[in-house]
Amino acid sequence: MSEANTPLLELRGLNVSYGGIRAVKGLDLVLHAGELVSLIGANGAGKSTTLKAICGLLSPASGEVLYQGRSLKGQGPWDLVAQGLVMVPEGRGIFTRMSIDENLRMGAHLRRDAEVEADIEAVYQRFARLKERHRQLAGTLSGGEQQMLAMGRALLARPRLLLLDEPSMGLAPIMVDAIFEVVRDVHRQGVTVLLVEQNAHRALEMADRAYVLESGELALSGPASELLGDARVQSAYLGG
Repeated sequence: MSEANTPLLELRGLNVSYGGIRAVKGLDLVLHAGELVSLIGANGAGKSTTLKAICGLLSPASGEVLYQGRSLKGQGPWDLVAQGLVMVPEGRGIFTRMSIDENLRMGAHLRRDAEVEADIEAVYQRFARLKERHRQLAGTLSGGEQQMLAMGRALLARPRLLLLDEPSMGLAPIMVDAIFEVVRDVHRQGVTVLLVEQNAHRALEMADRAYVLESGELALSGPASELLGDARVQSAYLGG
């Protein structure tokens, strides 16, 4: 396979276990550069576990995770951030006792280029609420503001592939709209996105393709527009 056709991310027969429980079972997944792909499924389906295995927070029991055509075996999250693979975790994972500005700078801690300040300003332009409160402790922000901060921090790492784990969880509807608009905008700017999201309808609306997990196994996959109209997906996830 030529380098131009090599998937940016590929999972081959991925198996991940918690103790004696297999949380992900033989998952195959492909993500090409420039795509926005959604991974949907019920609670406990293995979505977040999959992301953690991709970014090195969990070690697969078997199978392969390939990034840019190379195995990620033995690499930790810090190694992957340096290669442009960045995750915004479920629950945001911000540093609550640090200021907004300090959190953003943590996102750029591996960078040695001269454009960090310009990128911080770009985040503040994107998230005006954060700029207004840049010295405020992150732990005092609302849930939506914390999600903005987590996404801004991830963008400071200049991701090539951005993994998003439940970005709308626990947010008010107006904030959900704002977060999804940011996801669309980041994708338009050339960042490849793998989105795990419980709001299946919104996730499918914005994705190029999607995968559906059930009990750790791949149940369906295909163009997101087709899955939106699939009777099984409508019944199980869209309230149809």
